[in-house]
Amino acid sequence: MSGDTSPQRLTPAQRAGRYAALAALIVGGFFPFIWMVLTSLKSEGELQKFPVQYLPSKLDFSNYARVFSEQPFAQFFLNSLTVSLLSTVLCIAAAVPAAYALARLNLRGRGLLMTAVVTFSMLPVVSLLVPMFRLMRGANLLNTYPALILPYAALSLPIGILTLVAFFSAIPRDLEAAAMVDGTTRVGALTRVVLPLSTPGVVTAALLVFVNSWNEFLLALSFNTKLSMRTVSVGVTLYQGEFAFPWPLIAAAVVVATVPLVLLIAIFQRRFVAGLTAGGVKA
Repeated sequence: MSGDTSPQRLTPAQRAGRYAALAALIVGGFFPFIWMVLTSLKSEGELQKFPVQYLPSKLDFSNYARVFSEQPFAQFFLNSLTVSLLSTVLCIAAAVPAAYALARLNLRGRGLLMTAVVTFSMLPVVSLLVPMFRLMRGANLLNTYPALILPYAALSLPIGILTLVAFFSAIPRDLEAAAMVDGTTRVGALTRVVLPLSTPGVVTAALLVFVNSWNEFLLALSFNTKLSMRTVSVGVTLYQGEFAFPWPLIAAAVVVATVPLVLLIAIFQRRFVAGLTAGGVKA
């Protein structure tokens, strides 16, 4: 007996409900960013009008010019890009062998190690601020790129390890065994077999580390106090005065700081979504 495999048609009410849910998701996810963009295109006087004027009467891009003229925002941007990229590379380079060892090797105390990784990931950054500051000061690394790269890589390491362990565990061991039978070493099996199959997981881990490094504020504020070494997360706060908050200017700075993250997610969207869904369930 063959069953009916034709797709079930939705009723108009069900279709309307799905469209409403999708619209609510889109509005809830994109509205803050859209509102920030609209605010950045307004003048101070237009922003303070009552009742609220949601759309700017004319597109005013002068706030974006002021972002780069009133502060060295291009340098802030370069600092954030350098720190985020290098901390991501360092973190993933350390997370890959660590995650592979936890996923594949019969380590004594593996459960204890995983517990330690999870526990470290839950530590608040503020609790580590003073010892890390003293460490960086003792190593004469304050107001340098390594002052942020090293802590960012270390603090993001648990995220990278946990993400990659799920992916490595889902890959059949027979593939590595067949490669090693042909003469490949354990390292060769990792680089030639496991890593190519785990590309979505590596991309997901790298994006999570990059976003965390790009958005981090407390360490960037505390370790790099020179204006030339500020990052965008700290640089955005420099536009406010003692008694004045130029919201259109601040909104423009936030939009500029958000653009790289939006582009990264847009470019690697498929791999990122595949990494989040596949990494969440162990095969």
